[in-house]
Parts: sequence; structure tokens; C-alpha cells
Amino acid sequence: MRLPRSAHTDRPWRIHEIAGDFKVEDVWELPTPGGPDDLARLVDQFGSGTGSGVTSPVGRALFAIRWKLGALFGWDEPADGVGGRVATLRDRLPADLREGPRGPELSSFPFTSVYQTHDEWAAETANRTVHGVMHIGWVPDGAGGYHGRMAVLVKPNGLLGALYMAGIKPFRYLGVYPALLRGIGREWQARTGAGPA
Repeated sequence: MRLPRSAHTDRPWRIHEIAGDFKVEDVWELPTPGGPDDLARLVDQFGSGTGSGVTSPVGRALFAIRWKLGALFGWDEPADGVGGRVATLRDRLPADLREGPRGPELSSFPFTSVYQTHDEWAAETANRTVHGVMHIGWVPDGAGGYHGRMAVLVKPNGLLGALYMAGIKPFRYLGVYPALLRGIGREWQARTGAGPA
């Protein structure tokens, strides 16, 4: 379920210290019911190489189109990524986060882990259009349980980035996010035996 931006901005996440110049683009409740210490299991799901959850034909097709356009227009060159066009957010981390766990290497996502705490995990990506952050928080559900919450933060790269974000918005809401959330939920249920949230 899509949530208001305040569902992310009103929580005392550490990411606010690091990515205050990024815009909160989207916030989603993840169908991942669990206990207070289960964020690590969810992060492991993302890091396992199968956590992308994009199993629907529509979702796969949209991602395939995006990668083809990126290749055609040169959006995804290494020089435009993290450590190229933009510095890694790890350079902004306070000492306690820099010395703590970073999070997994991600093989099925074009993201790099930035930091991980007991209730937060952040990973970043960059290309010619945007510098983006996927933030996964672990929050109480109000009924004694917990679940994941995903926020997407972006810093568009000039006019190209702004046009790109506007252009992909309907595809994100109609195809990408619904497929992604369903896939995350199915894999979470298969891994944990938890029923649907």
C-alpha cells in the first residue's frame, strides 16, 4: 500500500542526517509481517539475489524496456554512477554508521548498500538521470507486530532527471511497484511461513 511521504519523514530515521538534500519520491508499506528483530531477514532477502520480486510479465517488460533505453541513450555508463558522477553517501556517514554493518552486496539490483542498523537499511544507485536511495525501515504495525516500509528518495540530475522522473511516474505506479510489492510479499511468505499482511 502506498503511504504519504510523512510516513517516512515523520520517523526519526538516520537517513535524514545523510540524504537531507534528496526528495522523498514514494513510500510503500511492505507485505512483510514479522517481529521486532526481523529487518535483517528482509535485508537478506534483498541481498540473496532473488529479492527483486519482479516476477510479473508486465514488471519484467518495463524493466527490460528501461535497460534498453538506458543502453540506447547512454544513461547507465559507469562514469555516471556512484563514485563517478556522484560521490557515495557513505562519505556522509557519521562514524557510528560508517563503522557499523553496511548491508549486503546486491546482485539483482543496481544498488550498493550504504548502511544497516537494527531498524534501517539504505542502498544507493546513480546514473545519468538521478541519484537514488532505497530506504527500508522496520516499523511497528500498531497491533503488536512489525513490517517493512520502503521509501524511495531521489536527487534528479538537472532537467534530464526531472523529465525522466515525470515520464516514468505512471509506469512506476501502474506496473513496477505493484509487481515489486507482490513479489516481495510472496518471497517473504515463502521464506518465513508468515501469512499475508
